[in-house]
Amino acid sequence: MVQKNYTRILVLGLVVLALFAAFSAGCTSTDTVTGNTTAADNGTRTITDMAGRELTVPSEINKVLCTGPPTYNLVYMLAPEKLAGWYTTFNDKEKEFIPAEYQNLPNSGGWYGKQTGNYETFLQTDPDILLDSFNEMGNTNETLDERQENMGSIPVIGVLDTTNASAYSAPIRYVGKLLGEEEQAQKLTDFYEDILGKVNERVAKMTGSEKPTVYYAEGPEGLQTDPAGSAHSQLIELCGGTNIADCKINQGYGMTEVSMEQVIGWNPDIIIAGSSDFYDSVYNDSRWKDITAVKNGQVYLAPVGVPFSWFDRPPGVNRIIGIAWTAKVLHPDLFEDFDMRELAQYYYTNFIHQPLTEEQMDELGI
Repeated sequence: MVQKNYTRILVLGLVVLALFAAFSAGCTSTDTVTGNTTAADNGTRTITDMAGRELTVPSEINKVLCTGPPTYNLVYMLAPEKLAGWYTTFNDKEKEFIPAEYQNLPNSGGWYGKQTGNYETFLQTDPDILLDSFNEMGNTNETLDERQENMGSIPVIGVLDTTNASAYSAPIRYVGKLLGEEEQAQKLTDFYEDILGKVNERVAKMTGSEKPTVYYAEGPEGLQTDPAGSAHSQLIELCGGTNIADCKINQGYGMTEVSMEQVIGWNPDIIIAGSSDFYDSVYNDSRWKDITAVKNGQVYLAPVGVPFSWFDRPPGVNRIIGIAWTAKVLHPDLFEDFDMRELAQYYYTNFIHQPLTEEQMDELGI
């Protein structure tokens, strides 16, 4: 009899423990993708950002600011209605490619290139969170902690590798999860990984002699550039080219000054132009006439201001479509199956949130 009573008590105890565990699970959930723990009782959740810092953020995030263009563009592609500002003021041409409701958001600025952000401007907007992109170089946490000190109670969340064209998947998924936009993040990741996978597979089989030499011409004179190793020119090597520029890297903003004599000496097979002023003049400029790329009609203007560049500036997820474009520019036969009009229309419809017209595709040269 004692043994039976003891067994009943033990079973009852286990049932109580099971009910308590179920109740606790209902109150707190763990996000296995980001390591985030969500508390349901006070409208906040505790997350771990991509720098490994633990932060408390609102359970529902509706207003987002960022410290630089790559992260702004990522948020726009995933959840444009959550943006509380931009890093720029769009010109009339750029506005043609972006829906009216997102054209005139406040210009909040940021910390990028030669720009220095203003914390007061950010605080006046009163965002739910501030996203700060970083790479693994430098003292990341020191910068993030400084931002957090100046932003007060507004969480500053570190997002890794928003400028690495070979590693966009992780930040896309992280920000998508953070903003409750997992489905849109998966759609963008699928599009990106499909293009990147095809490019990587085909480029991996190339020998050095099969890779054309490429010069990235920046500025109105074409005499600024970014050599191999710079995020700004990353698509050249990624897509099967050899960056011919033999000069120092200007960290951050880039655009190393070079001379006409250096470019003549490099004699690139292909030139990718980042400036329409340079592109419009290069074929009529006697200084460039003997360069192989010019003689063979192999100067290509990267789509810029549409509303974001496809090749660079910023070197963010806006370059996903540029991976396909650059691969086809450098190796048109190898990537003959890349239908740029079809790819661009899908990209603009789903991630720029406005389809292209036939005239716009003609303007883009695709």
